[in-house]
Amino acid sequence: MNSSSSSIRVLLAKPGLDGHDRGVKVILRALLDAGMEVIYTGMRVTPEAIALAAVQEDVDAIGLSNHSGAYKTLFETTAKKLTEVGIDLKSKVLFCGGAIPPSEVTKLEAMGFRGVFTPGTSLETIIQFLNKEVLNKEVLNKEVLNKKVQGNGDD
Repeated sequence: MNSSSSSIRVLLAKPGLDGHDRGVKVILRALLDAGMEVIYTGMRVTPEAIALAAVQEDVDAIGLSNHSGAYKTLFETTAKKLTEVGIDLKSKVLFCGGAIPPSEVTKLEAMGFRGVFTPGTSLETIIQFLNKEVLNKEVLNKEVLNKKVQGNGDD
């Protein structure tokens, strides 16, 4: 779809005991079709394993999926584990999806989730979200770097 997606690396994971993986597999396929590189940890992965995989794979975005209702604990624990292993949630895009009530969205955003997707969200919406979030981060990083370089050159 978008050639700018080619450099985006996404880790998808299903923490906990949730055995519903159809949705995450559909998203995985859509992200691949959009030119993104996708690493899928599979089902029943611990928050610690997700955090380690995110570091090892040097991903731009981490997506969590859960339909069992245990998303609150699992997503919060995973966000904490990501920061514990040194991932800055301002520099990596953390997003999630599943059977999440609308009343919980702001709580998840406060934990560091930039995108919260519920059943019925279009694949294009998720792709556009990742393109926007990751590419905006890259543009901001380049602007900061350019300012530092220009500032150093003026000394």
